[in-house]
Parts: sequence; structure tokens; C-alpha cells
Amino acid sequence: MVDDRSPRARLPENWRRVFTTRAAIGLVLLVALLSVATAVVNIGTNAVGGPLEEYVPVAVQSAAAFTGALTGFMMVGSALALRRGLRTGWWASLLLLPLTAAQGLLQSSPYSFPLVVLSIVSMPILLVTRKRFDKPLALSTTQIAAGASLVGVQLYGTIGGYALREEFDGINSIVDAFYFTLITSSTVGYGDVTPNQGSTEAMLFTMSVLLLGVASFGIAIGALVGPVIQDRISKTLGKMTESQLQLLDEHILVLGYGELTEPIVDELADSGREFVVVTSDREVSTELTDRNIPVVNGDPSDEEPLQRAKIDRAAAILVATNHDAEDALTVLTARELAPNTRIVAAATDRENVKKLERAGADAVISPSMLGGHLLVRSALGSDESGLIDRILERE
Repeated sequence: MVDDRSPRARLPENWRRVFTTRAAIGLVLLVALLSVATAVVNIGTNAVGGPLEEYVPVAVQSAAAFTGALTGFMMVGSALALRRGLRTGWWASLLLLPLTAAQGLLQSSPYSFPLVVLSIVSMPILLVTRKRFDKPLALSTTQIAAGASLVGVQLYGTIGGYALREEFDGINSIVDAFYFTLITSSTVGYGDVTPNQGSTEAMLFTMSVLLLGVASFGIAIGALVGPVIQDRISKTLGKMTESQLQLLDEHILVLGYGELTEPIVDELADSGREFVVVTSDREVSTELTDRNIPVVNGDPSDEEPLQRAKIDRAAAILVATNHDAEDALTVLTARELAPNTRIVAAATDRENVKKLERAGADAVISPSMLGGHLLVRSALGSDESGLIDRILERE
């Protein structure tokens, strides 16, 4: 069913949706920071207890503050995934929020009360915004290799350490073997768990865990830092990051860039309305980025950059360069990807107006025809002089 409401009528609803989405991300990140801060404070004060104290084992109560910090850092990761619109981030946040609330109860203190309240409040907001986080998790080969290597080394060291526990001082259980593998592979090495001096097998095993651990951590750091560097390079080249693209909604899409496009971009920037420019000109991309104008670098007549710019969520599409033939192809592609979105184009030559309309534009404006009309009307004393004065002032 086609929504016949005007853009003005739909605007408040769209703003509410965007605001709710960003509020969900902000709340999850705030819960993450509160979880870490509360855990640090309670570890220092040892203020563990509260209404559930008599029903919870002492060991669980003692571990509440320490696990709260771990959960908080996991929540930071899920918040970053939410910012990118990932469905896995939504599920992780939904599963971790009850855990942070429970840990807050176990740490019952003046410091943990805000954590409990905020965790509970965040859950319904996260449920309401479920459809906004629909992007699947796409892991690169390097990221998969990094995760597999970390897990593999940890399993290798834990199982091997426990099997050789008689050859080590300090390994008596599977937890001891896990601890030994973690501090060895991360090169921390507290020295409390060591191989027996007379056991060559234990020494060789420890060296293998150390070498494999260093390699796996190196791969993991590369997989984590790599995307950050890539985002930085993208910004330098005038490209939007994936997290920025995912938040686009009800924006104006400006396809192509030329002399006719410059005043359009200036007008949109002054209006404060969210918009994105798609252009293949890298120099223009860099200049617009320096002006804090969002840009997607790519041919506006290709499907891939238009899909990255969320053309299916755009409120309107503007096509106005100095090349009518290229604009017609751009309009044709945009109409195919967004059949219900209004497309407005500008025709440099008057005879191309009909061609752009046949390509799929809902409205085509000829600057030469419009200028002639305004000049004649102004000469005849009509009231368009204010508009002409405004145009001349911009020049």
C-alpha cells in the first residue's frame, strides 16, 4: 500500500524512528560503561551483597564485580556492532542486558542501582528497534582466521596442559590449564605455572604454546586494527564508513556532481536536512568531505554505490549535472532500484526534458527555461523578483 501522506506529514515519524534507533545504541553503550565503572568501584570497596545475597552462593557473589567488568567490555563490542546495524549486535545486546541487570543486583550498592535501572529500561527500546538492525555479519577471511586461531591455540594449550599436568608445577585442573595457556600465549607469564625443569616434553610444549599464541594474537590485532585503518582511509578519500551508511534514513540522495549541483548542495547544507552525494570524482569527494558533507564515491549510474547510499530509504532523489545523457542513465538506474521514490532531474538542454522523463524522472526542470520564465515575469512586473534577488545574492 502506497503511503499517500505528504513528506511533511511523514517527517516527524521518520525522525522519531531515527532518534529511537540512536537512543538504543546510546543506551547500550551507556550500560556498558556503567557496568565497567560499577565493577571497578565494587572491586575496590568489596561492596557485594543486597536482597539476593542469602539465595546466591558466596562464590557467585564474590565473582559478580569481576564478571561485571568483563560483561561491560562485551557490551561495548555489541554497541559498536549496533552502530553498524548488525543483527548479531542486536542479539548480543539483548542477551547481555539481563546479565548486566543481574550482576547489578548481586553487587547491590548505591553505585549499582543506576546500572540495574538502565539495563531494564534499555531492553524494551532495543525490542522496538529490532527491524532497524538487519544487517548480516559478514566476516572477512582474515577475521575468521583470527578467531579460529585464537580459539584453536586456547584449546590446544588447555587440553595439552591438562594432559601433561604431571609435568607442570601449578596445573591441577582444567581451569589451571586454561589459565596457563592464556598467560603464556599472551606473553604475560606471571611465573606461577611453570614446566618441571627436568621435563623436556613440558618445556617444548610451553614453547609451542608461546609461539602459536603470539602468532594468533598478531593475526587478531591485524583483523581488528585493519578495518579501523580502512575506515580512516575511506574518510580521507571522501567515503562514508559502513556505520554512517547504516544510519541513513529518509535522506536526500544527490546523484552526480557538476556546476548545476553546487547550488543544490549548498541549499541542502543550509537547510540542515540529511543528504548524501554520490560521485565518481575523487577530487570533488575530498572537497565535499572537507566541508563535512557526506559522500559515497562511485559511479551514480551503477547499482552498487546507490545501494550503499541506501537508495531504498531515500525520501527523494536529485539528479543535476551538466551531462544529460549520463543523467538519463543515472535516473534509469535509480528508478529501477527505488520505484516509489520521487526523482527530480535538471536538463541542460531543453530538448532533453522528455528524455529524462521517459527515463523515469517524476519532474524535470530546465534551468534555461526557468531562467527565461523568471526574467519575463519580472520584466512584466510579476512578484517573482524576490526569488530572482535571492538567486542573485547567492551568486
